[in-house]
Amino acid sequence: MSQFLWGGAKRYHDFSGYYRGKFNGRVQKISIDAGFTCPNRDGLRGTGGCSYCNNLTFSPAYCNLEKSVANQLTEGIEFFSRKYTSMKYLAYFQAYSNTYAPLKSLKILYEEALNYPEVIGLVIATRPDCLSTETLDYLQELALNHYIMIEFGVESHLNSSLEKMNRGHLFEESARALNETAQRKIHNCAHLILGLPGETDEDFLDQARAISQLPVENLKLHQLQVHKGTRMYHEYVQDASGFRMFTVDEYLDLCVRYLELLNPQIIVERFVSEAPDDLLIAPRWGLKNFEFTAKLEKLLEERNTWQGRLF
Repeated sequence: MSQFLWGGAKRYHDFSGYYRGKFNGRVQKISIDAGFTCPNRDGLRGTGGCSYCNNLTFSPAYCNLEKSVANQLTEGIEFFSRKYTSMKYLAYFQAYSNTYAPLKSLKILYEEALNYPEVIGLVIATRPDCLSTETLDYLQELALNHYIMIEFGVESHLNSSLEKMNRGHLFEESARALNETAQRKIHNCAHLILGLPGETDEDFLDQARAISQLPVENLKLHQLQVHKGTRMYHEYVQDASGFRMFTVDEYLDLCVRYLELLNPQIIVERFVSEAPDDLLIAPRWGLKNFEFTAKLEKLLEERNTWQGRLF
C-alpha cells in the first residue's frame, strides 16, 4: 500500500483515520444551533435561502435555540459518552452561517464552547462570503492553541448552478475563502453536492479537477437529495425530468471516477448524506453512510484504483 501518497491503508485519504491519528483517539463533533441565519435569507444577498436547504435534515434533537451553547454540549456529550468512555469533542456550529454576526457576538459563542472542559476545538460551518478580515484574524489567533476548522458551503464550481440554487455568491468567493484560511493555518473543509440540476457527468469530474487546484484540506461530498419544505421540492414535484437522481451503483461509479482525479492530499470526510425518513423525497436508497462507504471501498479494490491515481 506504499503507493498511496497519504500513507494510509485505505484507497482514499479517509477522515476518520486521519482524525484518530491526529488526536490519538476518538473525536466526536457535537452539533450546536446558535441561532444564526444567512445573507440569502435575510435580504442582504437574497431571500428564501438555498433551494435545497431544510435545516431540519441535519439538526440533532439536542439542538435547540432555547438552550445555551453549554447546555447543548452537555446533552450531546451525554449521548455519545454512553457509547465511548474515552473521547474528545469538537463543538460543531452547524446550522446556517455561523460566522454571520458581529465579531463581538461570535467571540461570546465560540469562547463559551472552548471553555467547556471536554471540548478541544471548533468546527464552524459557514458561507465563503461571510468571513470578515477581523473574524479571520480572531480565528487565526484561536488556532494557535485550539483545533479550528472552517467548513465552507461551496456546493458547486459552476456559477450557473450557484445562481440557480440561490446561493448568492460565486465560486471565486469560495476559492478566495479557502486560500485565506489555508494561508492563516486555519483548517478548512469544502462541502460539495454531486447531481445538481443541469450538471453533467463531465461537470462532476471537472469539479474534482477544480477543487484539487485549491488549498482544500478536507472534503465533504454528498448526493443531491430532495427534501420536503424546500423550493427544490416544489420544482421536483412540478417537473422531475430536470433532476438526476442517482441509483446507488451510478453514484458509486461516479465517486470512484471523482476520487481518481482528486488531489491525494485532500482528506475525504464523507461521500453521502442521510436525512430523516419523513423529510426525504428522493433518492431513497435505504443505506447508512457506513454501508455506502463499505461498497465504495470494495469497488475501489475491484478496479484496483485509488484517490489521485489520475491526478
